[in-house]
Amino acid sequence: CSILFLCITHRLNTPKKMKLNLDLVSDSKSEWIEAVLNDFDSFLQDHADCERKASAMAMSFVAKYPNRTEIIPELIETGIEELEHFQQVYELMQSRGLQLRHSIGEDPYLKALIRQCHSGREERFMDRLLIASIVETRGAERFKLVADNISDPELQKFYKMLWISEAKHGHIYVKMALNYFDEKPVYDRLEWWTRQESEVLDGLEIRSALH
Repeated sequence: CSILFLCITHRLNTPKKMKLNLDLVSDSKSEWIEAVLNDFDSFLQDHADCERKASAMAMSFVAKYPNRTEIIPELIETGIEELEHFQQVYELMQSRGLQLRHSIGEDPYLKALIRQCHSGREERFMDRLLIASIVETRGAERFKLVADNISDPELQKFYKMLWISEAKHGHIYVKMALNYFDEKPVYDRLEWWTRQESEVLDGLEIRSALH
């Protein structure tokens, strides 16, 4: 069964409660956590890159949709929080004598998801928010795997904190979509995306990287 993250409902601007958590269709393979633990330094370098990209993703919504004023404050807050995570990962890398990579490589996981977005402006806006939700939720699932399997107590604590934070970000992007679109199309499309994400993940090479 899927790993559930902070399975709660949040109250939005209406008295009705809406389900914001999402259930991933598939769990990460055991081979993935084995690859990470066997080359944790490479995982840290990729993790740092992913935190920078997550911050940039949040801020890209601000740049592309400046008229969506209802969600801009939360997008900025999310971007800052992701940048703080990058800082924390970088400090961890420094303690292990690691440097950042010279360039951020293309993410085949994210690229495969974005390729399936609708082309219409409104439809693509919803798709990008839902993709962000799924990416954050998958990150939470994988950070929990790291926390549960790594032996270092400090790293366990660090990745548990990240697991909780990333799960929250997954909820945030669903809530943002519900500001602008009706529940049924959002939840129907989200269910579709979880299936696509599972297929994309299953087709990727197993490596010591977040995706």
